[in-house]
Amino acid sequence: MTLSIGIDIGGTFTDVVSMDAESGQLQYTKVSSTPPELVKGFIQGIDRVLALASGSYGEISRIVHGTTIGTNAILEAKGAALGLLVTQGFEDVLTIGRQKRSDMYDVFIEAETPTFLTPRRRIVGIRERVFPDGTVDVPLDEGQVARAVDSLVEDHGVEAIAVCYLFSFAGPAHEERTREIITLRHPQLHVSISSQLDPRFREYERLCLTAFDAYLSPVVRKYIQQVRSELDRNGAKVRLHIMHSRGGVTSDETILNNTVSTVLSGPAAGVVGGVFASRLSGLTDLITLDMGGTSCDISLVEKGKPVLSSEGKIAKYPLRQPMLDINTIGAGGGSIAWLDGSGSLRVGPQSAGAVPGPACYDTGGTEPTVTDASLALGYLDPDFFSGGSMKLSSARGEEAIRRRLCGPLGMDLFTAAQGIHTIVNNHMADELRLVSVVRGYDPRNFTLVAMGGAGPVHAGRLAQQANIRKVLVPRSPGVLSAFGLLVANLEHERARTYRVQAVKADLDHLGTAFADLEAACQEQMDRDMMPGQEVSVSRSVEMRYQGQSYELQLPFPPGPVDNEALGQVMEEFHALHQRVYGHRDSDHLVEIVTLRVILSQTPPKVWAPPEGRAGKADPGDAQKSVRKAYFLEAGGLVDTPIFAREALSPGMEIVGPAIVEQEDTTTVVYPGHTASVDRFGNILMDITA
Repeated sequence: MTLSIGIDIGGTFTDVVSMDAESGQLQYTKVSSTPPELVKGFIQGIDRVLALASGSYGEISRIVHGTTIGTNAILEAKGAALGLLVTQGFEDVLTIGRQKRSDMYDVFIEAETPTFLTPRRRIVGIRERVFPDGTVDVPLDEGQVARAVDSLVEDHGVEAIAVCYLFSFAGPAHEERTREIITLRHPQLHVSISSQLDPRFREYERLCLTAFDAYLSPVVRKYIQQVRSELDRNGAKVRLHIMHSRGGVTSDETILNNTVSTVLSGPAAGVVGGVFASRLSGLTDLITLDMGGTSCDISLVEKGKPVLSSEGKIAKYPLRQPMLDINTIGAGGGSIAWLDGSGSLRVGPQSAGAVPGPACYDTGGTEPTVTDASLALGYLDPDFFSGGSMKLSSARGEEAIRRRLCGPLGMDLFTAAQGIHTIVNNHMADELRLVSVVRGYDPRNFTLVAMGGAGPVHAGRLAQQANIRKVLVPRSPGVLSAFGLLVANLEHERARTYRVQAVKADLDHLGTAFADLEAACQEQMDRDMMPGQEVSVSRSVEMRYQGQSYELQLPFPPGPVDNEALGQVMEEFHALHQRVYGHRDSDHLVEIVTLRVILSQTPPKVWAPPEGRAGKADPGDAQKSVRKAYFLEAGGLVDTPIFAREALSPGMEIVGPAIVEQEDTTTVVYPGHTASVDRFGNILMDITA
C-alpha cells in the first residue's frame, strides 16, 4: 500500500482524504479543528484516515496540505515582530501607500495601508541608491546596516526583517549584501528581500509583499516544523507539499522561502477540486461555492480555467502575488445570528468556529448559528451529522434560537430559522453576482458547484436567487478541498520587470530573459519534482498601451521568440483590451512590462472515479426514511423523503422537496428543483424559478 494524503484545515473542521496509489481506493473523513494547536487536529485527521484505509504512517508517500495559518496571522495581526530596512528617504512608503479609498463616502475611514505590520520606529532608512537601470549611485553603507540591525534586535526585539530598496528589482546586489550582513550577525532572524520575492517595479506593492512575507515567516516556519516533528515522531518519512495561492503545490522547503504565497492555500484547493469534479461531467464554465463552518469562498472558472489575479489582496491590503481570484465572506455553518442596535436580524461575520461551536454541538456554544437553523428546519439529521460520528443536540440549537431571536423578535422557531437562512443566502447571492454579473458574465451560462460541509444545503436556493440554472454536487463535496490537494499540479512561477516598447524589443534579449526565468523555476522543480512525470512550461507577458498605469496579462506562444510570436501577442493584446475595456487602439504604442514563466507537473497518479451506466433506476431504492422539513414555498413543514447518497445510482432522478445525506455533507433539493445522478456519481440539479 502506498498512500497519498490531502489534508485541509478549516476554521471548524479538518478534512482529510487518502488515496492508495496501487488500488486507487479513496478514504475520507472530517475531524474538528483544534485551535490554537492546529497540529493536534492535523495528526488526529491522519490517524483517522489511516484507520479507515487500514494503513500506517510508514506507508504514506506524500502529504499535501492546505493551510490558513498565514491568512489567520494577517487577519488577527499575530505575525512576527518586524523590522524594515528601506532606502534612506523612503521610510514612509508603507504609511503613505497609494492614497486609495475603497469606500469614498465613509468620513471615518481608516488608512488602507498595512501599518500594523510594524510601527514607524522599526523602519530604518539605509544610505544606498541604485538607478532605474540597476547601476549604483550611492554605495551601500554596510556599517549603518549592521548598527541598524543590532538596534532593531536589541532595542526592539524584532524576530524578522524585510529589506526593500529602491530599484532593487534592477540591481539586487545591495539587498543581497544586506541579507548576508544580517545573517552573519543574527542568524536566528528571518530575512525577506524584495528582489527575490517580487523583482518588479511599483515600490509600495513590492514593499507590502516583502513585509508580509517577513511578518509571516516565523509563524509559518514554526507551524511547518511542528508538523514535521509530529510526522517524524509517528514514523512518517514523507514528502510534504503545501498548496500556494495560485492553485499549485510545492515542497515545504520552498514555501519557507516564500511564506506569503500561502495566504489562499486552503480556498485555492477547493477551486482545484471543483474544476476536477466538474470536468468529469463535461462542465467547464463554473462558479465554485465552498461553504464551510466559518467562511464561504466563491470563484469563477471560465472554460475550465480558474480566473487568476496578479494583483491580489488580503483584507484591504495589496498582496502582489499570483493567486486564484477568490471572494471570501464570513458566511458559514458556524456564522452567528444576532440582533443589531435597531433590533434587526444579522448573520455573521462572527463565527462560533470549532470552539465553542454552534449551540447544537453541545460543546459550550450558546449563540444561534446557521447550522442551528438548518437543524431546526429539518435539513440535518442530528444522529447522522458527519456520518454519525458527531451527535447534534436539537434541544440546544432550538433553545439558542428561541432565547436570542424568537423572544425579542416575536417570531416562532421556524420563521426565525428561515430568517437566518434567508439573510446568509442573500449575502452569498450578492457575492455570486459580484463575480459574475458585475464582471460582465451571464450567470445563466454557468453551473454552481456546491462544496464544503454546508454548501450543498444552501446551493439550490442560492442558484435560484442568482439566476443560475444548474447546480453540481460532486461525490464528496464536504472534503473536496482536501481532494483538490491530491490532484493539484506541482508548480513554480517566476516573474520580473522587463519594460520595453514591443516594436523595439530585442528578440534575442527577450528570449534570454525568458530562459533565465525558466532556469530559476527548473532549479526549484528539480528539488521538488515527482519522479516519472513530464514538466510543462508556460510563458506570459503583461502589456499595456504606453502611458497606461496597469497591464493585461497574455500567454506568450510556445516555441521561438521571434517576430511572428511577438506580433501574435500584440494582436491578442488589442483584442483583450477591447473585451476588458470596450475599446482598442491598434496604432498606439504597446509596452511590455513584465515577463512570467510557470513550470507545472501533474501528480504521479490522479484518481479516476468508477464510471456507471445511466439507466432508468428507481430512486425509491435509495430512500432510507421520511422526516418533517420546513419549506416555505411548500406550505411549511412537509414530509420529506431522505435519500442515502451512497445508494444513488446513475440515471436516478429526485424531485424536490427531498434531502440527500452522506457522511461529509447534506444536499437539499428544494421544491420545484430536480436532481439527477450522472454516470460519474455527481448530482446535477436543474433549478427553476
